[in-house]
Amino acid sequence: MTPEKRPVTLITGASSGIGAALAHEFAANGHELVLIARREQALAALADAIAAKGASRPTVLRADVAHADATQVMAEALDRRGLEPDVVVNNAGFGLVGTADTLDRAEQLAMIDLNVRALTDLSLAFVDSLKRRKGGILNVASVAAFMPGPGMAVYYASKAYVLSFSEALHRELKPKGVRVTVLCPGAVPTEFQARAGMAAEAFPRILTRSAEQVARDGYRALKEGRRVVVPGFVNSVVTTLTRLAPHGLLLDLIERQQKGRR
Repeated sequence: MTPEKRPVTLITGASSGIGAALAHEFAANGHELVLIARREQALAALADAIAAKGASRPTVLRADVAHADATQVMAEALDRRGLEPDVVVNNAGFGLVGTADTLDRAEQLAMIDLNVRALTDLSLAFVDSLKRRKGGILNVASVAAFMPGPGMAVYYASKAYVLSFSEALHRELKPKGVRVTVLCPGAVPTEFQARAGMAAEAFPRILTRSAEQVARDGYRALKEGRRVVVPGFVNSVVTTLTRLAPHGLLLDLIERQQKGRR
């Protein structure tokens, strides 16, 4: 008789920032974790920090989820350990500041691979276990998902995909007992800004929330079965206004904003 597999929460991009904060939040609420990122040492330190708080020590898997075979490799690693996801958190992603014609084309395609293709693959790969366990998917997008982004065109477009895909998946999987939530944070002080090429003080403080606040909002929204969550009242207002503003004006405002962030 095959032994019952243990349910785990799978978190990508867990080595720092929002991913690490989500790991702490899920662990604090009793979830056994599998942490995935490229930096194994950072993952191990995070796993130790979570265990030091009295939670079960997370399993660490070093992987680049942008690789085409990454999901299969992860699934096999989980199977060997007798684990299967009941929650999948797609947090891995990156952005680049600059106009699309001046940024490196290969890097922009790599952004699509990670932000779009890998997220889609992981959202679908474990659906059978998510259905069986009445679990959930938490996809991390951005307030950028609600608008076009001259100066970060591919990044904004990739997050628009995450929002659209996640909302549709929410509707498709809800009758099957699977919750799908898309988390759309505004500015969060993390390594993301440095990787993207943004200035350290690129965002007004009123739009900024900590990774811990964002993680709490995302976790609560997933547990409640909400479709979309935009952390912070001001950010929620901004995303509403973008739907009402004339498109030409919106493009001009965002382009000016991006120039000020470099």
